Amino acid sequence: MKWLELVQVAGATLIAAVTLVVLYSLGVRLTAIAGDVREKKPVWIRPLAYVCFALSGAAVIFGLYLIIPYFSK
Repeated sequence: MKWLELVQVAGATLIAAVTLVVLYSLGVRLTAIAGDVREKKPVWIRPLAYVCFALSGAAVIFGLYLIIPYFSK
């Protein structure tokens, strides 16, 4: 068995999953901060939350592109 390839795939999967969860969680947190009406907050927080959501969505679409064999042709 090719153990090095297995470790590489496991590492890439772990990194991708952690990155996706962090981006989405950061987007949710920034959206919550932007929605807080009691505090004065910078204007760039809500667009940054949308950027985090867009990056997490792009990561999901890229993962689907890699998995579905139809797109590999």
